[in-house]
Amino acid sequence: MADITDIKAIMYTEKSIELQEEGIIVVQTTPRMTKNGLKEVFKEFFGINPLRINSLNVSGKKKMFRGRAGKRPDSKKFYVKLPEDAKIESLAV
Repeated sequence: MADITDIKAIMYTEKSIELQEEGIIVVQTTPRMTKNGLKEVFKEFFGINPLRINSLNVSGKKKMFRGRAGKRPDSKKFYVKLPEDAKIESLAV
């Protein structure tokens, strides 16, 4: 079962701020989150029923850590289309 702790962050990039004007928010989560799980989280914690959810798997970058090869953790991005009248107060930019 998905939980709100699986949501890592709400993305605030140039592209995501433009999408917010259209009613779409971008959410970064753990790789185990599913579309249905995210829909449940939005219903339970925010009281909003998303109209559409698109997902995108993001593989972690290969980086050097203290001279050794390493990899940043994988994540998943969701593009969530909200109804026109829906507002989330904690997302105010």
